[in-house]
Amino acid sequence: MPSDLGSAAPPTDVGLLSPVSIGAVAEASDREVVSHLIGAELSLTAALVAAGLAPASVGTAIAAVRAAPPSVDLGALAQESVSGGNAVIPLIPLVRAAIASHDPGAAIWVHRGATSQDILDSALMTLSRDVVASVVENLWRAAGALEELARAHRDHPAAARTLTQHAVPTTLGLKAATWLSAIARARRRLADTATRLPAQLGGAGGTLASFVELFGGTAAAELPARYAHELGLAAPAAPWHTDRWPITELGDALAAAVAAVGKFGSDVSVMARTEIGEASVAVGGGSSAMPQKQNPVDAVLLRSAALRAPGLAAQLHLAAGLAVDERPDGAWHAEWPALQDLLALALGASHRAAHLAAGLTLDAPRARANLDLTSGLIVSERLGLVLVPLIGTARFDALIAGAASGGDLGALVRALPEASHLDVDALVDPARYVGLAPHLVDLAVRAAVTDGIRP
Repeated sequence: MPSDLGSAAPPTDVGLLSPVSIGAVAEASDREVVSHLIGAELSLTAALVAAGLAPASVGTAIAAVRAAPPSVDLGALAQESVSGGNAVIPLIPLVRAAIASHDPGAAIWVHRGATSQDILDSALMTLSRDVVASVVENLWRAAGALEELARAHRDHPAAARTLTQHAVPTTLGLKAATWLSAIARARRRLADTATRLPAQLGGAGGTLASFVELFGGTAAAELPARYAHELGLAAPAAPWHTDRWPITELGDALAAAVAAVGKFGSDVSVMARTEIGEASVAVGGGSSAMPQKQNPVDAVLLRSAALRAPGLAAQLHLAAGLAVDERPDGAWHAEWPALQDLLALALGASHRAAHLAAGLTLDAPRARANLDLTSGLIVSERLGLVLVPLIGTARFDALIAGAASGGDLGALVRALPEASHLDVDALVDPARYVGLAPHLVDLAVRAAVTDGIRP
């Protein structure tokens, strides 16, 4: 719920040392958190009205405050949060005052029966839902661009590299299809996770006792679902004050999305090396000292995000595992910055991935030339499968050693009496040993298209 939360000072965290999150900081900022906290408070009151537990007239005041939320001094709110340990406590009087300005009698219904964790957890869920929607959209755009690359380079041979060295031939299309599959899968998982994000409503100890006392057992049992409906979240099966699965599952899905784009960025950073030259970016970054450089900055930033995300997800798991009693003593508080950072990281990384994919060019002629760097030895596996049964292991090893020492592999094979019936040109052609790579590209593209990367 966007709001005017005051503009006396600009935000102090603008992502200066986290360039991958530039442009994403605002969407997961403290200002947005407060906006969602206000939204969570108003939605609880609205749920009471919808259930017939609060006067219908209160709804008019709620609508008015939603249209013009109270201005909040973020610095002052942060300072006032220290005494109670969270921002909800000092925010409640501000929301009540805003409601009272429209209907003095309605203010009593703000935060009625709730605890601060109900509001904060619910607000983090709505914030996460909105950020995830943007991440999913970015991943959709990245996948669409990668689908086009996979199709265009389906049959273009390139060197597969294992442990940094040439291994066997593959295709540029399969490289792109691998990125596509990972990003499409991460997108689907994240979108599915977002549909399950639940509201939180349990009262002081997670028993809803205050709501039972105020409204009776039946109404109290129905209230969490009504609250979830007002928030646009899933109805909780039960309060999850110390059962932190929504946070850990969300963190895992976000980290998986960052990992998927991180793999993409890592491969591009290698393929764009000057001496490899199989990939180039639309816009490269410059250097303060070397004006000739066109650095693949998007790819570099994706790698940086992929290095950071697992630690943030691990922090969420650690906090969840230490969520003792019916309200955690510090573990809950440790989740907030980790989740906020992970949301911003995923948002920024997914945006950079879409930008990188849209401007990425794969160089098929250069990839084909690189296949010849080992003078045909990249098809040694194939030669072994064909020749060892004919000439034995010792003679085959000697043939490969001769080629590795500078001999012409094709000529060495042709010199074998046992190879007189073989099509040696086809046998040593890397483009003729890509296995099912084109078929695997087709499968990946078909799966991604079925998954909805195209409108």
